[in-house]
Amino acid sequence: MAGTQAMAPLEPFGRGTLGRRLVIRVTALVALTAILISTFTALATRELLLQQLDRQVDSVAGRLRAGPPNGRPGDSAGLVQLGNPQDSIFAGFADDGRSTSGIARNGGSGRPASLPDSVVVQLGQLQVTDHKQSVELAGLGRYRVVTYETELYVVNTNETVSGRAVVGVPLRDVDRLMANVVGLEALLSLLAIVGAVAVSRTVVRRSLRPLNRVAATAQQVSQLPLDRGEVALAVRVPPEDADPRSEVGRVGQAFNHMLNNVEDALAARQASETKVRQFVADASHELRNPLAAIRGYAELTRRERDTMSENAAFALNRVEAEAERMSYLVEDLLLLARLDSGPDVDVRPVDLSEVVINAVSDARAAGPEHVWQLDLPSEPVVALGDRFRLHQVVANLLANARTHTPTGTQVRASVAVHGTDAVIVVADTGPGIPEDIRSRVFERFTRAEVSRVRTPGAATGRSTGLGLAIVAAVVEAHHGSVGVRSEPGRTEFTVTLPLAPADNAFAGRPTAGVA
Repeated sequence: MAGTQAMAPLEPFGRGTLGRRLVIRVTALVALTAILISTFTALATRELLLQQLDRQVDSVAGRLRAGPPNGRPGDSAGLVQLGNPQDSIFAGFADDGRSTSGIARNGGSGRPASLPDSVVVQLGQLQVTDHKQSVELAGLGRYRVVTYETELYVVNTNETVSGRAVVGVPLRDVDRLMANVVGLEALLSLLAIVGAVAVSRTVVRRSLRPLNRVAATAQQVSQLPLDRGEVALAVRVPPEDADPRSEVGRVGQAFNHMLNNVEDALAARQASETKVRQFVADASHELRNPLAAIRGYAELTRRERDTMSENAAFALNRVEAEAERMSYLVEDLLLLARLDSGPDVDVRPVDLSEVVINAVSDARAAGPEHVWQLDLPSEPVVALGDRFRLHQVVANLLANARTHTPTGTQVRASVAVHGTDAVIVVADTGPGIPEDIRSRVFERFTRAEVSRVRTPGAATGRSTGLGLAIVAAVVEAHHGSVGVRSEPGRTEFTVTLPLAPADNAFAGRPTAGVA
C-alpha cells in the first residue's frame, strides 16, 4: 500500500516491548517474594535465638538467686558456676545506695572481674521490668539483660540486704549468627533474582514466538499494494498460531477472518473497478464517432456563418468548441483506461533534454504571454521510457502552468541527474495551490479551477481535469514518481524517472529542438 514502510526487526526485550515488561514484572515479583521470605525468615530466626538467649538469662539469674556452692545468694561469684555463658554480667544495687558488679571473663575461677564504672552507671538506670531487653553497653557490646528485685550479699560486712539486680548475657553470638543468616539470605535472594531474569527471558521469548509470527504476518500484509489492481492475499496465520484455545491463537484466528473479509472486499472492489474501466473505455470509444460527426457538421457551417444571424453563428461556434473539448476528454479517458489495464509504454532510451526542449517550444507557441525558461545540463540525460508519453507528461505540466497562472508568469523547466534517477522539474511563479487540496491535484477530475484559482489575465484553454492524473499514471507506468510543492509565488512539480543503463545511453548525441 502506498506510504507503507518496512519496519525494522523488533528487539525482543527492547524498550517498550511486551517481553521487556513481562521480564521486569516477573523479576520484580520474584525479588519481592525473596525479600519477604528472607525478612520473615530472619525475623523468625532472631526471635528463636532471643528466646533461647532469654532462657539462658533466666538460668543465670536463677543460679545467682540460689548462690554459689558456699550458699551466699546474690553474690557475683555465682557467675563462674558451670553452665553460665562466657562474659555473663551481674550488677547489684542495694536500696541504701551500695552496689556490686562482676563479669565472668575467660572461664576463670574465683570472683568475676568488676564491671567498668560507666557500665555500672548505665545498668543502674535500668528499671525493674517483667521482660528482657537488649542494651548497648559501653565497651562491652550488646547484651540481653533482665532487672529484678532480690536479696544481695555484701561481702565486706557479711550481711544480706534488699535491692535489685541486673543479669545479662552477651548478644555477640546471636548477632554473629544473624549476620551470617542475613548475608546468606541476601546471596540466595540475589541468585534467585538473577535466575528469575534468565529463566523469564527464555520463557517469555518462547511464549511470544507465536505472537511474533502473527505480527510478522501482519507486517507482510501491510506491505502489499492494496490500493489498486488485483490483489491476492495468500498470506495467513499458520493453523498452530490460530488455535482459539489460547489468547494468541484467538488473535491469529481473528486476523485470518479479517484477511478473508479484506480479500473478499478487494475482489469486489477489483470487479467493480474493472466494470467501471470497461464502461469508460467502451463509452469513450463509442463517443468518438458521434463527436467526430458533430465536429464535421459544425465545421461545414463555417462558410455560411456570415449569412447566419449573430445568435446562430455564436451557437455553432460554441457547439464546435465544446465538441472539440469533449473529444479531448474522450481521448484522455481512453488513455487512462489503457494505462489502468496495464502499462502500455514503448520503453527505450530517451533523451529527456530533447523532450523538455520540444515541449517548452510548443508551450511558448501556445502561450507567448508567459516567460518560458530552460535549465538543462551540458550532457544529455537519458532515461528509459516512452518518448511520446514522456513528452505528454512535460506538455501537461507546462499546460497546467500556462492555464492557471496570470500573464507574465515565469515558467522554468529543468532536467538534472540525482544518483540513479533523472529528475524533471517544472516550476512557476504563480499564485500557488491551496494547501487543503494540494494532496488531491493528481486525482482524476480535480479541475484546475479548483486546484489553482484563475487570476485575472490567466490564459484559457482546454481543461478536462485529467491532465495531472495522466501525468501521475504515465510516470507510474515508467516506475517513477511525481510530487508537488507549492506556496504563494512558487509551485514546483517534480518528476523522477530511472536512468538508462550506461551501455544503452547515447551519450554525446547532439540535443535536438529549440532552446
